[in-house]
Amino acid sequence: MARQIIVLPEAETDLSTAYWWYEGRDAGLGDEFLRCVEAAFAKIAKNPLQFPKRFDDSRRILVRRFPYAVYFEHDDDTVTVQYVFHFAQSPGRLEDRLGGD
Repeated sequence: MARQIIVLPEAETDLSTAYWWYEGRDAGLGDEFLRCVEAAFAKIAKNPLQFPKRFDDSRRILVRRFPYAVYFEHDDDTVTVQYVFHFAQSPGRLEDRLGGD
């Protein structure tokens, strides 16, 4: 059973910023980025337990083709996307947003 995906406002901002950055580099690349993120969302909705824990209860999936990871928490019915993180960002930003170990 696939879980409902809830994207927190901060993660929506992460997605929008990345979309427009890629779209500014090459028309259509932002759309490809969103397709790859949606594919990651579909995988975590089906089976979130297959992805490793990284911070407390947060798990991570890598986005295909792009240097991003999606951090999320889940329960029996929902997946909550907390952060769409670019690998070039400071790891301290992850800890600030997710409340690291």
